[in-house]
Amino acid sequence: MTAPTAAATTADGCAAPDQAAPLPASVDLEKETVITGIVTAATGEPVAGAYVRLLDRSGEFTAEVVTSPAGQFRFFAAPGTWTLRALSRFGNGDAEVVADRGVNQLSVTVS
Repeated sequence: MTAPTAAATTADGCAAPDQAAPLPASVDLEKETVITGIVTAATGEPVAGAYVRLLDRSGEFTAEVVTSPAGQFRFFAAPGTWTLRALSRFGNGDAEVVADRGVNQLSVTVS
């Protein structure tokens, strides 16, 4: 038996999808809520490899992704009020979003 390759592990395992990739064609923005954005340092530079957590209205952890090399992140969520918490080597930062159906864009600054 051979070990899976890195590509197979990413595609078949539990790794987060590519955060910089375009939305899949199957996403119906009239029915789905997408929260997307970028994590930046206080200098304005994008932060790659930051952990971005999606917290619900009560502060409970819902999901987590790692930012792309360009600092991008994306979540599919229900409409409502969400907190995004970014954790990085440059520090941490929070941002709140009241998300509705469609694409909801924001940035999170860490310091």
